[in-house]
Amino acid sequence: MLKLKVAGGAELNVLTSGVSNVVQAERESEPERLRLLRALERKLLWLSAWMIHHANHVRPNRDGLKVGGHQASCASVISIMAALYFEILKPEDRLAVKPHAGPVFHAVNWLFGRQSREKLETLRQFGGIQPYPSRVKDGAEVDFSTGSVGLGVALTSFGSLVQDYVRLHGLGREAIPAGRHIAIVGDAELDEGNIYEALLEGWKHDIRNVWWVVDYNRQSLDSVVQDRLFGRIEGLFRDMGWNVVTLKYGRRLQAAFAREGGEELRRWIDDCPNSLYSALTFQGGAAWRAALLTDLGRVEGIRAIIDPLSDEELGALMTNLGGHDVATLLEAFRAQDAAGDQPTCFIAYTIKGMGLPFAGHKDNHSGLMSKEQMAIFKQEMGIRDGHEWDRFEGLDSPEAALQGFLDSVPFARTLAPEGRRLNAPMVPVPAGFPQPRVPAGRKLSTQAAFGEVLAELGRGQGEAAAIARRIVTTSPDVAVSTNLGPWVNRRGVFDRHLKNDVFRDAKLASAQRWGMSPEGQHIELGIAEQNLFLLLSALGLAHDLYGARLLPVGTVYDPFVNRGLDALIYACYQDARFMLVSTPSGLTLAPEGGQHQSVNTPLIGIAQDRLASFEPAFADELSILMRWGFEHMQKPEGSAVWLRLSTRGLEQPERRLDPAAVIAGGHWLVPPAPGARIAIAYQGPVAPEAMAAFEELRAEEPGAGLLAITSADRLHAEWLAARRKARQGDRQGFRAPSHIETLLAPLAPGAALVTVLDGHPAAHAWLGAVRGQRVVPLGVDHFGQAGDIPDLYREYGLDVDAILDACAQALLG
Repeated sequence: MLKLKVAGGAELNVLTSGVSNVVQAERESEPERLRLLRALERKLLWLSAWMIHHANHVRPNRDGLKVGGHQASCASVISIMAALYFEILKPEDRLAVKPHAGPVFHAVNWLFGRQSREKLETLRQFGGIQPYPSRVKDGAEVDFSTGSVGLGVALTSFGSLVQDYVRLHGLGREAIPAGRHIAIVGDAELDEGNIYEALLEGWKHDIRNVWWVVDYNRQSLDSVVQDRLFGRIEGLFRDMGWNVVTLKYGRRLQAAFAREGGEELRRWIDDCPNSLYSALTFQGGAAWRAALLTDLGRVEGIRAIIDPLSDEELGALMTNLGGHDVATLLEAFRAQDAAGDQPTCFIAYTIKGMGLPFAGHKDNHSGLMSKEQMAIFKQEMGIRDGHEWDRFEGLDSPEAALQGFLDSVPFARTLAPEGRRLNAPMVPVPAGFPQPRVPAGRKLSTQAAFGEVLAELGRGQGEAAAIARRIVTTSPDVAVSTNLGPWVNRRGVFDRHLKNDVFRDAKLASAQRWGMSPEGQHIELGIAEQNLFLLLSALGLAHDLYGARLLPVGTVYDPFVNRGLDALIYACYQDARFMLVSTPSGLTLAPEGGQHQSVNTPLIGIAQDRLASFEPAFADELSILMRWGFEHMQKPEGSAVWLRLSTRGLEQPERRLDPAAVIAGGHWLVPPAPGARIAIAYQGPVAPEAMAAFEELRAEEPGAGLLAITSADRLHAEWLAARRKARQGDRQGFRAPSHIETLLAPLAPGAALVTVLDGHPAAHAWLGAVRGQRVVPLGVDHFGQAGDIPDLYREYGLDVDAILDACAQALLG
């Protein structure tokens, strides 16, 4: 027994090594496989606690900051992860592990031989294993990144939907069976609203093969969770068609309930407030005895249950919850496995910090064992100094038996020759990529052009057949208003079940012919934008997870990218590959008013990593960028792609473009004369105003230039990369200039740039730092209002007069 001190000097007796006579006797009668599993469960507790301790108290700390970690959060989920990884999981299953259980996850992989011992020492260190499981940083064993709580949980539902899509379209590998998608969920994560948006969407799409295992330790970061929350959780899940399995009590408590007085004991625990239960757990067996005798001492049979037990044994009995009883967990998981593919929520009652000195304390979320506490803990766990990282140190089972057990675990089998991270060949993108038909003088918006290009691909003829089969579109209830309608008419709506188009069957006139079937290639979503980006994330990982290369395209109104921004960032953090089309954008969507107009999205496009952002003005630029985007999405060094489009129709120019310049982020419509004093640069649908202002400008400044910016993001990123390279030094003493440096080179050193876009002007303000030239950036820096384009452009300084005024100001210096 440990007597350990925690914050505030309080002491707690902790059962750590199963020394209770009752517990020991029970375990000696268990089957050998279960005993070995329990030994490895104990090893996970040690390794996760030691990994965090090593990061904070052993590894040199140069800046004196707390490194952190979550020993209590790891401890509460040990039994759940042991049961899943060492008995239940199959190689084809895909998991999202709760963020704060990252050290347990790494310990599991160390026992499997899929993680190096040296890496365990690098938790939270630069270049080491991450605080929370990361697909990009932690390698192939991570199926779904977690850390932004709730999103990894919800992603398992969309992953299951994508798995069904791949299989029903015959795109996956036949040798790999369908797997379950499992989320190990911290109960506090259930406060995240995106989880319930995903639940509703999952119900609409009749998702299958999804398990969410809730680590119901009834503690969040700051406090104890409200009483009887599980009842609300259970009701919500059942309403969405989920099976709910509640695992509240372990086998020892169940046996006690079967004795005389046991029902009163059960009722007492059921009615015990979460805060009191946590406090008694922290105080230990003596406190449990006092509370039970006070409330139940006169109940017939109660004393016969508790009097023969030592304080230590009584504490072990009262904390024998279902989420800490491996046998109970295995029984429940196996039963559900045999029951079918209905999505299931397991509510597993646990204790935060189980087996550690601060178990149950409401402040234990970020608590760390002191060096003194760890020394005692190490002794009780049977760990010798210098052997802390040994695979089977401290376990009383033979190493050969333990290794044999690990080798026999179903999850230890290889999913495919390349491992858990699958491969899928690139889909060839035709050189003759579709371009919208633009007769002379025709006005066309980039949004309409996007719809025409996609519709032409949807014909699936000739070279486009291969790419058309791999494109899958999705939209949060705005498919028609973002010009996806013609594509959907050609390729259909995806549904696991065949559903006829009632309007079409009744011969009722409708522009949309949206029959639903397993062959459809558009996944229609409800209006929640978080779900859009989570689905794009799952679709954009299909090549790694399911061995099928998909080309996802998602459309959304540009201002509402902000509503799903957390999930968009999460998708990029995972390196998911997709094409985001946000349209209509800016206050150019004039009559819709400020709530449907966007200001900051160009800045998001510049700032967001693993996302190449563009805003073309004309259809020919868009066609070039869409073709490049479908290739870039598939390359190892590629990324997701974002196209910000508009509904404003512009008269299309007849010209020949250099695709490389369009992709790099900008090209001269009218190149400046050498040494020119000024140039106008525009981005997106303000092109007509910029062109008209330019024609007036060059009457006085014949050498002026007119620059079309297709991607401030690409220009900025390449410029930063060139600057970094220059700082690091080049062995040949030569640095190739970035594209924006080359573009601006003809201008005089003191020349002025007037920039204009329907978005925040800061997206262009940085251009002045490229060559030290003056910049007068025009754009929108506050919320818009309803009106027509002439009124709004005049009000917000985007019209011809505003551009000419800015040019005059710039020339005057």
